[in-house]
Amino acid sequence: MTVLALVAFLFALLLGAAGPAFAHAGLSGSDPADGAVLKTEPRYVTLTFTESVGFSDDSLRVLSPRNERVNPRPAQHVDGKDDTARVELSGKLPEGTYTVAWRVVSADGHPISGAFVFSIGAPSETAAVVAAGSPDDTAVGRLYGVFRHVAYSGLALLVGAAAFVLLCWPAAGALRPVRRLLVVGWVALAASTAAMLLLRGPYETAGGVGSAFDLARLGRTVGGRPGAALIARLVLLAVAAVLLGRWARRPDAAVIGVRGRLAGALLAVALTVTWAAAEHASAGIQVALAMPAAALHLLAMGVWLGGLVTLLLLLRRRGPDGREIPAAAIGRFSTLAFGAVAVLVGTGVYQSWRQVGSWEALSTTSYGKTLVVKVAAVVLVLWAASFSRRWTARLVQGAPPAAALPSAPARERVRVAQAVGAPTSAAGADLDAAPDAPAGGGPGGEAGPPPFDAAAYRRGLRRMVSVEAALGVLILVITTVLTGTQPSRAAGERAAAASAEEPRVQVLTVPFDMGTANHQGTVQITLAPGRVGENTVEAVVYTSDGGLAAVPELRLTLTQDELGIGPLDAKLKDQKGYWAAYDLRLPMPGVWTLNITVRTTDIDQVTVRDTVRVAPVPR
Repeated sequence: MTVLALVAFLFALLLGAAGPAFAHAGLSGSDPADGAVLKTEPRYVTLTFTESVGFSDDSLRVLSPRNERVNPRPAQHVDGKDDTARVELSGKLPEGTYTVAWRVVSADGHPISGAFVFSIGAPSETAAVVAAGSPDDTAVGRLYGVFRHVAYSGLALLVGAAAFVLLCWPAAGALRPVRRLLVVGWVALAASTAAMLLLRGPYETAGGVGSAFDLARLGRTVGGRPGAALIARLVLLAVAAVLLGRWARRPDAAVIGVRGRLAGALLAVALTVTWAAAEHASAGIQVALAMPAAALHLLAMGVWLGGLVTLLLLLRRRGPDGREIPAAAIGRFSTLAFGAVAVLVGTGVYQSWRQVGSWEALSTTSYGKTLVVKVAAVVLVLWAASFSRRWTARLVQGAPPAAALPSAPARERVRVAQAVGAPTSAAGADLDAAPDAPAGGGPGGEAGPPPFDAAAYRRGLRRMVSVEAALGVLILVITTVLTGTQPSRAAGERAAAASAEEPRVQVLTVPFDMGTANHQGTVQITLAPGRVGENTVEAVVYTSDGGLAAVPELRLTLTQDELGIGPLDAKLKDQKGYWAAYDLRLPMPGVWTLNITVRTTDIDQVTVRDTVRVAPVPR
């Protein structure tokens, strides 16, 4: 009952921490916006994400043009909203371009990062350098990925070997290869879990490998959901070690007992929940259904793949009494594996729909392309499994009942009557036949059907199981890659959110006559964000050879001809090198006509026109 209470407590701890969210967060908006040019310095920098995020002291950094940090305090949530992060800036910031670098942890435990810029007064050069690339493309990220794969492998060996002993052949628990497989699975899972717990802090914050032993960082890791899941896994493995120790002392009693089977099943399910509670299943749509499906998927994977490895070892070895694994045990595992594969396919189809979201995403996203490879590998496994089931069925059907088989010593003592002078070979021709069988093997001494060659079928089965296990390992590797890849549905939601929230920029280049022979200049108009409401307008005049041109005056008016609105004067002001206005308000969407008047000398000016489409405010 102690084991049942402990498992129930860990289930409550992990499931209680899981709430609805969108898998893999994305930046949906910021204030100031990316690329914005502000007249005065802001007091705060605020980021909004598509889901709740967690962060550390260095998750949000604002860097000046000289690469100096100008946010003295760490980020905080805005008004208790978990999908926001805000930092307060230092006062009296100089003009120029500022870089905002951020790195947060999404609800499914994966770190995400990015950067954007805004300017005060006017854009400038900046010395700030922000690391580019994936958050996983670091030494710690790669190590974390390796240990994640080792953890999956250890789970498969531990669960599969235990299931084989508990459900298929209890006597296998006394065999050294099976015990060794259980120990290897437990050690691999325990060691990788401990390593992931230490690496979790630097993995989230882009720290070095040496910071894995920072106790303060480890304390913050334990307080988060991924850290709590890893701690729960270690506790469950400690309980499993106690049960395995008892099993080693009394293997037969531990295997046959109903309480042993129940405790083993509960531990296996609880171990899979430690994955489901802290990865993709814990965030996104239908979390209440996704988490049990993910746990079942992992459990079925362990029973099938770990059981295949166990069967392969037993097919290659004999027991301590010289006997091979019984055909009935192989048949029971075949039935168990068929059920496990059915669960794998069913839960896999659901998870694929949940994470991909559309047929198009299978060919346009990294997650979708990786999933296609996994599906192809699964098809190959099913093909190999069909041959394994045929070999198993023939082996089981061809094997005589256990009660009808005399023991090896008994068969050796059978004497066959023969005539004096009969060939020596006749005397030993059929030592394994029944004592009262006719000499010819059939009625009247006629030749009967060829004897059943169990050894040949076992060799064929062993070859197919080897192929099936190799493909299973490939699927396990692909699954590990998928757990670290942003799901296609989340990528689509992130792109849609970014498209709706991030500012758009309209850039127009309009040629005009500079008033001298064969000299035609251009004026470049930048309108941001190019939609209804307040906009920023910047205008730069270029000479015919591409150099900057200084003009005495530049005017811009906008007219909405269809609705009869305008002209609206943008009131451009000379900014010593370019002209700008930061408070142009456009009241309606649609096509607007730009009237640009360029005065090239004290007495010469030219007016040119172009159009721009103003977008509505996103809903």
